[in-house]
Amino acid sequence: MAVRLPRPRRFDVYAASAGLLGGLLLWGIGLGVRPADESIVLFDGRWPLLVPLAVIAGCELLRRAAPRTGLLIGTAALIGDTFTQGSLVTVIMYTDLMYAAVLYGPPASARRIPWITGLLTVAGTIVPYALWRVPEALLIGVAVGVVSFAPASTGLIVRNHREAADAALLRAEQTALLAEMDRVQAVTAERARMARELHDMVANHLSAIAIHSTAALSLDDAATTRQALGVIRENSVEGLAEMRRLIGILRDTGEDAEPAAAPTLDGLGALADGARANGLDVTLEAVPGEGLPAPVELAAYRIVQESLTNALKHASEGTVRVELTRHDDVLRVLVTSPYGDREAPRAPGSGAGLVGMRERAALLHGTFEAGPVADPGSTGGKIWTVRAILPLTEGDLA
Repeated sequence: MAVRLPRPRRFDVYAASAGLLGGLLLWGIGLGVRPADESIVLFDGRWPLLVPLAVIAGCELLRRAAPRTGLLIGTAALIGDTFTQGSLVTVIMYTDLMYAAVLYGPPASARRIPWITGLLTVAGTIVPYALWRVPEALLIGVAVGVVSFAPASTGLIVRNHREAADAALLRAEQTALLAEMDRVQAVTAERARMARELHDMVANHLSAIAIHSTAALSLDDAATTRQALGVIRENSVEGLAEMRRLIGILRDTGEDAEPAAAPTLDGLGALADGARANGLDVTLEAVPGEGLPAPVELAAYRIVQESLTNALKHASEGTVRVELTRHDDVLRVLVTSPYGDREAPRAPGSGAGLVGMRERAALLHGTFEAGPVADPGSTGGKIWTVRAILPLTEGDLA
């Protein structure tokens, strides 16, 4: 089966055509490299030099498609051209083949060819001078270096620069990809944080509004309805205020704007009072927030707030206990509420509150548990327990 040669590139076709036409032009005007009476010329006359010229012009078609093959055939053509009167264009095209073999050839060839041509240049300089002991013998090494080592070294330099540029481009693309991944993760994390803040700030007020509006609709009592409407109005106003504050934080891009104050444990008393106004029986035992890291205070406050909201929506009649204790560099949050059938109106829940509390604890490398457990103060009863352990040390918060 015949070997199918690779298709040459368009530029290579132009280079081969230009070289062949240039060689024919020099041949037509009778310009050669060596006189016919020189001892090395075995095939004198004008016609023999056309064969190496045509062969090496054909090799130019392979300078990028098959650079090693082109260089091997071109080397044979150059050796044949040495025994004729020679053509300068043949030598020039051979230097281009040497350059292309290093630039476009396999990495192994790109490393070996400069070393081989360098050794040939050294040998072509030392051996003739050692044999003939005349300064003119050094010109042989110069000629070998110009024809082989110089284009091979140039090709290696250009190849190294191209590989460095490709590596830099790859690193830039990887950096851009990593930056985009970081941006997506940052946006996702910010959206999750905004969702938690929105839920924790507004869900409590909306739950109270839903429960008291249901009670006002179901009871035909003017006093009860008036009281429920008062609670609804109070919670709606507070909810709108919280909503406006969050929207202001999201819209504010000024660098000189003062940051909004984050809730602290000192506000748990007011939070408990609000829960009592909504109908919960709340007892609060909390440690002072002084000396606690701000992220821990915010997480503990939001966990208590969401626990009271869930108690308002789902707890049975009874006391809701909130306990915050500090021990062994951790802050322990415990909220218990009666668990069982509820006669009062319920507000719908989506489970997002438990997810948000678990996320807040996980961000601080803490633990979170929530669920019904046996009530130690009664027989067969259960209580809903929310338990969070938040580390206080800087190493745990990192």
